[in-house]
Amino acid sequence: MGHNHTHGGNKKTLTIAFIIITGYMFVEAIGGILTNSLALLSDAGHMLSDSISLAIALVAFRLGEKASNNKKTYGYKRFEVLAAVINGITLILIALYIFYEAIQRFIAPPEVASTGMLMISIVGLLINILVAWIMLRGGDTKENLNLRAAFLHVMSDMLGSVAAIIAAILIMLFNWGWADPIASVIVAVLVFVSGIRVTNSAIHILMEGTPTNIDLNVIIKIFEKVEGVKNIHDLHVWTITSGQHALSCHAVVDGGLTINDSQKILRLIEHELEHQGIGHVTIQLESNKNSHENSILCKVENGNHDHNHEH
Repeated sequence: MGHNHTHGGNKKTLTIAFIIITGYMFVEAIGGILTNSLALLSDAGHMLSDSISLAIALVAFRLGEKASNNKKTYGYKRFEVLAAVINGITLILIALYIFYEAIQRFIAPPEVASTGMLMISIVGLLINILVAWIMLRGGDTKENLNLRAAFLHVMSDMLGSVAAIIAAILIMLFNWGWADPIASVIVAVLVFVSGIRVTNSAIHILMEGTPTNIDLNVIIKIFEKVEGVKNIHDLHVWTITSGQHALSCHAVVDGGLTINDSQKILRLIEHELEHQGIGHVTIQLESNKNSHENSILCKVENGNHDHNHEH
């Protein structure tokens, strides 16, 4: 129930954010063309990437609701991670284009309608503050990769609007035309950093990396504290999709344990792991009489299992 409530909240938050961001993106793009401001056009480009990001995230939520089947046993939950990779790469490409345009403007600074630029930038800042507040109030910006990515975009948009406001004031007071491309470069840096972060997080999940909010040493200690468990090996912890983590391992137990004892051990471990945010658990119990070589992690090389002690 908790997961469904969060899921619904995230979807509603994304829908509201998408409508607001997309609507103001058009305003900022038209304003950027009319005022001849690259800073505004850069921010509009960033908002376009936000809009696409939010649209893909909404599609990902829709697909994630589809039931699993024989060909896709986890359903379509991983589409969210693929969406995050697409969003991250899009951000990086937009940032590179803004850098290119800024260089052209440094070479030949055009006239900028600073008053219109200032007004549109202030409204843009207020819009971003509103969207960020909606996301913090109604969505899971910590655990959900797509929502976190969208929130990072909005935060960097907010800073971009501040840069555009400062640039407009400098042009109005001192006629510093170079302030506009400087502001666009600041936006581009923010966009680029957001793109790198989102892409790295998504690729880490696709590479079956250990979830960043889970300490493997804590997980190992949970097993070690359970009476009857001698050691563990072939331990793997990974993320299926945002907020859904999985674990599999082999646990070596006393040979004299009954089936009831083994079930109690499994239930205890599953309960402890649930507190660590791991909901999908697969544990193979083995007798210490016929267990594998004592190793925590399983290293695969050239298609063969090579157990190396890394604990």
